[in-house]
Amino acid sequence: QVQLVESGGGLVQAGGSLRLSCIASGITFSFFSMGWYRQAPGKQRELVAGINTGGSTNYADSVKGRFTISRDNTKKTVYLQMNSLKPEDTAVYYCNRNPATFSWGQGTQVTVSS
Repeated sequence: QVQLVESGGGLVQAGGSLRLSCIASGITFSFFSMGWYRQAPGKQRELVAGINTGGSTNYADSVKGRFTISRDNTKKTVYLQMNSLKPEDTAVYYCNRNPATFSWGQGTQVTVSS
């Protein structure tokens, strides 16, 4: 049974930073490409950053240059460092396999005030 637990969200002013973490259990974490996704109110969930098993990364254009995804296979954890946050980054953030095939966790709320 795969379990994904996200943490690190919060309320931050525009221009601020947050670091999200996602701990996975029930899988051989190093075998899977992972991603961070977000869902804003009234919008579809979208992939914002991905990292493959070799550590190569990809980003949505909207976050490129501001967000950095990384992973620690020994801790079964994927991170999302978010800098220069904007109000439009406000959303619930989730991690999952990339593409997303695991059950979703509860997510972590990120709210960016202007």
